[in-house]
Amino acid sequence: MLPILAAVLAFITIGGLGWVFVGGDDSSGQAVKRAQNLGEGKRNAAKARKAAAAANTPEARRKQIMVQLQEAERRERKARANMAAKLKQAGLTISVRTFYIVSGGVGLIAAVAALAFGLHVLIVLGLAIVVGLGLPRWIVGFLAKARMKKFSLEFPNAVDVIVRGIKSGLPVHECFKIIARESPAPLGPAFKKLVEALGVGMTLEQALDKMFEQMPTPELRFFTIVIAIQQKTGGNLAEALSNLSTVLRARRMMREKVKALSSEALASAGIIASLPPAVMTMVMFTSPGYMMALFTDIRGNALLLLAGALMGTGIFVMKRMISFKI
Repeated sequence: MLPILAAVLAFITIGGLGWVFVGGDDSSGQAVKRAQNLGEGKRNAAKARKAAAAANTPEARRKQIMVQLQEAERRERKARANMAAKLKQAGLTISVRTFYIVSGGVGLIAAVAALAFGLHVLIVLGLAIVVGLGLPRWIVGFLAKARMKKFSLEFPNAVDVIVRGIKSGLPVHECFKIIARESPAPLGPAFKKLVEALGVGMTLEQALDKMFEQMPTPELRFFTIVIAIQQKTGGNLAEALSNLSTVLRARRMMREKVKALSSEALASAGIIASLPPAVMTMVMFTSPGYMMALFTDIRGNALLLLAGALMGTGIFVMKRMISFKI
């Protein structure tokens, strides 16, 4: 009898321990837990849907656009401040070191020419610094601006190619290849580099950021923002790019209207700025002895410096008055 009682007690003890460690919920308790888990899942799904709906509101999209614009402006300022980026924007293949060597050579030539004319040492030094530092940078900036202008003129056509390609069923990558193959420079080579960047494993956003560093135009910035927002929120990419193409063409028309309206002020500024140097050159050819005192005498050199500073200030003010950012 005692062994049987001991076995029953041992069975009850083992069963109690198993109930403690495994869990003693009955089927009703497990059903309650399953119902709670199901309700928690539904609440999480509802929260996710609410967050997605909040992200698709016009206010949320506006905030995303503002963030993208601020980031693009920061990258644009960084690209403009970098000489290596400026050389790439101008389409030049020389290195920064070569550029500085060429700048030094140009400044040295200007100094030698000024010494040959018998100018004062301070004038020679100032002329060498201005020509050596200013002229090459101005040429690079002029080439970069002309290249970016050509890019901006052809970019709406490239967006239209992407829109038609998406509507016909082509992937975006194939549309980029078509633009790279058929578009003129500098649009075609820029998209060719974009295709190559995508081919080596870069994401589209990274490739567009790299393209923006080489061609920091507002049109490409808008295109990058549209692509980034479409990837985050979804939507009809063809419709978004079609609206972007319309906006870009409207911006171009507005720019041409502003240029036409400000042409008179631009011509007046050019005439006013060119009159003093033109009169000085004509007097130099007709009466050289009358003007040489400005170049040989220290007081004449000081007057020339003062005149140059005043002329530069006037040209800067006139340029700011007739420049309109669109």
